[in-house]
Amino acid sequence: MSNVIIKVEKGSIAEEMGIEPGDILADIDNKPIKDVFDYRYLIQSEYIEVGIIKPDGDEWLLEIDKEEYEDLGIVFETGLMDKAKSCSNKCIFCFIDQLPKGMRETLYFKDDDSRLSFLQGNYVTLTNMRDEDIDRIIFYHLSPINISVHTTDMELRKFMLKNPASVNVMEHIKKLAENHIEMNFQIVLCKNINDGKYLDKSIEDLSAFIPAARSMSIVPFGKSAHREGLMDIELFNKEDCADIIAQVTAHQDRFLEKYGTRFCFLSDEFYITADMPLPDDESYEDYPQYENGVGMVTLHKKEFYEAFDALSGDNKKRNLSIATGKIAFDFIYSLSCDIMKKYPNTKINVYAIENDFFGRTITVSGLMTGRDIIAQLKDKELGSALLIPENCLRADETVLLDDVDIKDIERELRVNVVPVGCDGREFLNEILKAEDKEYV
Repeated sequence: MSNVIIKVEKGSIAEEMGIEPGDILADIDNKPIKDVFDYRYLIQSEYIEVGIIKPDGDEWLLEIDKEEYEDLGIVFETGLMDKAKSCSNKCIFCFIDQLPKGMRETLYFKDDDSRLSFLQGNYVTLTNMRDEDIDRIIFYHLSPINISVHTTDMELRKFMLKNPASVNVMEHIKKLAENHIEMNFQIVLCKNINDGKYLDKSIEDLSAFIPAARSMSIVPFGKSAHREGLMDIELFNKEDCADIIAQVTAHQDRFLEKYGTRFCFLSDEFYITADMPLPDDESYEDYPQYENGVGMVTLHKKEFYEAFDALSGDNKKRNLSIATGKIAFDFIYSLSCDIMKKYPNTKINVYAIENDFFGRTITVSGLMTGRDIIAQLKDKELGSALLIPENCLRADETVLLDDVDIKDIERELRVNVVPVGCDGREFLNEILKAEDKEYV
């Protein structure tokens, strides 16, 4: 049951009132609790009446005086206090449909829940949203919401999402904008499908909602080696990416003059594939789509050199290695070379991990797997530590996508594995903490 309490914070109101793990929250002020937003809204008052059902079926009614907005100090079985809504689309580009068989079951679940968009930054298509769901977003002011649009041509969207309900998206966006709900948009760009004139239309149509429309990210379709029975979609090549950059830059320049924002942003992969310089720090406007791979390299570089230039170097002996995705290799290698110049007794081996698990067309670091790392670094010089990107791990865990644990990599490669976040300063600090010693 979604309202089951699994933990009571020490010193909290809940503990004082005798609420215990295993109890069920029945209602607040005689109003049922559908999910976490009902709960957060109903506990705001200074006086509330809380219905609790004990494991033996005993029903308690607790009268609570507290500070306004003060939390009760209870933790529920699920963060949403409800089941996440699953996706009803069959998108032609969906990466989950391209996963190999036999992975853990949770990886195959497709969420399409606006509440997770607000809580965790997930993108939603709005295809499973009824009018009352949109009204609920507005009532609770769940802002910002991240929306996967992909195209504003509704016949094309219906084709891409394989869902007749997908044509309501612009009506929903309009209503959200009118009620001051901020939105970030996403387009997964597929060659010869929603690019070209369709991309121009999408950018123009969605920019009409500025300022409620905060930003738009454009990311390329990712193709795994497991697309059996799925539509064949061609990948963008170097020339394609250069053309897309020119196309989007023209919109950015016009929007900057008209609205004071570039609004639409391309993911780093377009620039790297085109072999073109990435935009500077100012061009990303505080990185509104950073989590979508937009500006990651530029921000990492800025953070790294701000810290690096302030250091004077030393003669400490260090020997370590870095595993990264193929697309980031040149960037990580260039940073490592600069470190080794300033720190002459530091040796850094940088390895680009080919993605044999998902297919070699997948080049991003976040989809590296443990078995690929082990297989490709088995006989390589690794030093005392192996740095891997933190984003290839499950959230708050030490397990990679293929269920290989960091401890498995350490045991197989006989090296200490150090997950490193995307922050450039953290990357530099972890390298400088390394030592020249054998694995124990």
